[in-house]
Amino acid sequence: MDRVSLAIVGCGSISSLNAAGYLEHDGCEVVALCDPDLERCRRRAREWGIEPRVYSRYEDVLADPDVDAVELLTPTHLHAEQSIAALDAGKHVSCQKPMAATVAEADRIVAAAARAATVYRVTENFLYYPPIVKARELLEDGAIGEPSLLRIRTVRGPRTAGPGAFRIEPGAFAWRRDADANAGGSLYDDGWHKFATAMWWLGEPELVSAMVTRTDDYLIDAPAAVTWKLRDRDCLVTFDYAYMAEMPIRSRYYPVDEFFEIQGSRGAIWVTRCSGEWLDMAPVVIVTEDGARDIECPADWIEGFKGAARSFVDAILNGQQPDMDADFSRKVLRATLAAYRASESGRAVDPETVSP
Repeated sequence: MDRVSLAIVGCGSISSLNAAGYLEHDGCEVVALCDPDLERCRRRAREWGIEPRVYSRYEDVLADPDVDAVELLTPTHLHAEQSIAALDAGKHVSCQKPMAATVAEADRIVAAAARAATVYRVTENFLYYPPIVKARELLEDGAIGEPSLLRIRTVRGPRTAGPGAFRIEPGAFAWRRDADANAGGSLYDDGWHKFATAMWWLGEPELVSAMVTRTDDYLIDAPAAVTWKLRDRDCLVTFDYAYMAEMPIRSRYYPVDEFFEIQGSRGAIWVTRCSGEWLDMAPVVIVTEDGARDIECPADWIEGFKGAARSFVDAILNGQQPDMDADFSRKVLRATLAAYRASESGRAVDPETVSP
């Protein structure tokens, strides 16, 4: 295979970010779009300057012999059935996070991916965001010695401030606020990014403790604090969530701002921006005995989406497995669900004990 023919399934708000890397890749052609709203498919096609086939039924995408791979940008409660159906149909699958709503669904995906001759991965743009990639390189080079603490702070605002902000489709959050369609709120939907990043940087948790506030808005789990004790490592990870109901967040994308801080035996690394642009600082800062040093790198959040798309296409063309395979993704899901279990029980939870 020298070219991947891709179908994008789900043409809502996030598709404008996920599609960019595929549209730019010389080894990829977006040949089909699928959405229950065919006019939305046609509008995306005009925006992206392509002339794909358009489908309102997912079954028709899987029956299309010209489609090699699917990018699933659909509601989470559909992910398991759609991922398994695509793998069984011989398609490569990139599925929007979270991979599933339950461990039982994740187990079925893992089994389907194991028997398939095609690639499965969960789309995780944070693992390809240049400042986060740079921080991992610094960690692997031993730039701050042995890590002992990672803190990831997330602040949500009611809206985005600034011109040219990312357009969110009407009704985009409706299904996310449906308790029957999701395993949790922002700690589950957005927190997945942070949990995956922490595991990619430092490893998986042995114990999870948490205090999670559930509000009248099912999407908002704030204030919340989650703590991990990492497995086989003397290192803790903390995740802080806050909601600023009256302050808009400066961002070109979602009204969320993040700050990452890694403390090591010989220094610290800060990643100062992600989807938000709250701080006028270099995207990466390293602090050692010589002082603080700014590290410049591309910091537009869309670069992570482009990198994720490139990785998926390149993996298919080269016969490799991209990051966030089914087994790793199941571990992230267990860690995410463990936070809710720990908060409900008031006790630390081993993610491996989170049952189907």
